[in-house]
Amino acid sequence: MVCYGDNPTMSEIKPFSQACENNKQPILNHLKAVLQDSHDVLEVGSGTGQHAVYFSAHMPWLLWQCSDRFENISGIRSWLAETSLPAPLSLDIRDEVWPAEQYDAIFTANTLHIMGWPEVELFFAKADKHLKATALLCIYGPFKYRGEFTSPSNADFDLWLKGNNPVSGIRDFEAIERLAHNASFSLLADHNMPANNQLLVWQRRR
Repeated sequence: MVCYGDNPTMSEIKPFSQACENNKQPILNHLKAVLQDSHDVLEVGSGTGQHAVYFSAHMPWLLWQCSDRFENISGIRSWLAETSLPAPLSLDIRDEVWPAEQYDAIFTANTLHIMGWPEVELFFAKADKHLKATALLCIYGPFKYRGEFTSPSNADFDLWLKGNNPVSGIRDFEAIERLAHNASFSLLADHNMPANNQLLVWQRRR
């Protein structure tokens, strides 16, 4: 089974994702402003753990809580060994109960196009339950707009995803926005990011 987050390649010591290495600084540039008043963040689908290590080092006021499927926890732990961050949580979107409290923010990167659509729906339903009032939801990854890909490379990527797993694929922004709205989130920002990705930021309305 693959992790929800950026797909890692294994080294002899710990997992490594080139995508994480490439996108960590552009994402941080926005998160530093978005999360300046937050105290704790749940990262859903931490993948290798690279994002957590980098972001927590540059946003020391945050308690960054990693989570991913059980099979990816040991790889995340190998990265977190360099930090004082709490142990990663074993979390599957499909779990009836998430092993998590309520947070000021939830962050996830390159996950929604890996999940099947029922899991995407569950993500928003569960996120609503694990966020404090007026908390933030930050999602990074590729999206379609009005059914159109933002680049030919994203169209090719979508074909590759579906070839590996027919239930995966780049999601329509409008469908994601409906899920967010129904879960009581209001869109604050839609940032254009490198490599034809977006950083979407919502705030809870209650």
